[in-house]
Amino acid sequence: MTVGFSGAVAEYYAEFRRGYPSQVFDALQEAFELSEADVVLDVGCGTGQLALPFASRVRSVVGMDPEPDMLRLARDAADDQGIRNATWMLGADTDVPALRALMGERSLALTVIGQALHWMQHDELFRAVTPMLRRGGGIAVISNGTPLWLQDTAWSRALRGCLEGWFGTTLEASCGTSSHDRLRYAQALKCAGFVDVRELAVEYSGELSFDQLFGGVCSAIPEDQLPGPDDRVVFAERIRQALPADERFTEHVRVSMLVGQVGDLDS
Repeated sequence: MTVGFSGAVAEYYAEFRRGYPSQVFDALQEAFELSEADVVLDVGCGTGQLALPFASRVRSVVGMDPEPDMLRLARDAADDQGIRNATWMLGADTDVPALRALMGERSLALTVIGQALHWMQHDELFRAVTPMLRRGGGIAVISNGTPLWLQDTAWSRALRGCLEGWFGTTLEASCGTSSHDRLRYAQALKCAGFVDVRELAVEYSGELSFDQLFGGVCSAIPEDQLPGPDDRVVFAERIRQALPADERFTEHVRVSMLVGQVGDLDS
């Protein structure tokens, strides 16, 4: 995974990227029978939106990301929250085999991959993770709702039109959130030897301020495409003017957890 999400983009990510409700962690803890003896790996951890809430539920969490700025902000957040059982490692999905050599086989209870999976070589990643999982352990591919500009609301459609006009491109990629993507990932998990592959889901609604909406957009723009500080003011105003003046920015979020357990360890 080699995409430029450093600098200001990482700052936006840390402050504005959508987090996860506690029910997500409850569901995963139950599905994999996580205990205080377990270790969880978060591949593409960003600034810790998944890794940090897991820390109070298991012995330790390992967050892995190819962007130093993301890891720095994750580490800062861990320090602010008094979390001492999180380890941050610089690396992409292609570095997981090296992590296996460092940690050893059957060392993990769970590997989670969030919204970054669409940047990764998921088939190879699933196979690389398998030998590291303990009996009863597994993998969870988590989709944290539809992108802000692809939702079925008037404000989202207006946002999409504005972004397409600004960047001169058509925005169609679902960032791994579409039903087609989920089916593709499920098939890849089965091919990698995972069993009982199924989808868990948590749904909720929330309201965004304009700053949260704008920050969420900026957290998803690669650094080389993010407008500079001066142009960013113009960019924000362009978006503000494009959005319906009398509509609240309400979004309905469906957190999808595609889970699979490691197969027979004796085979």
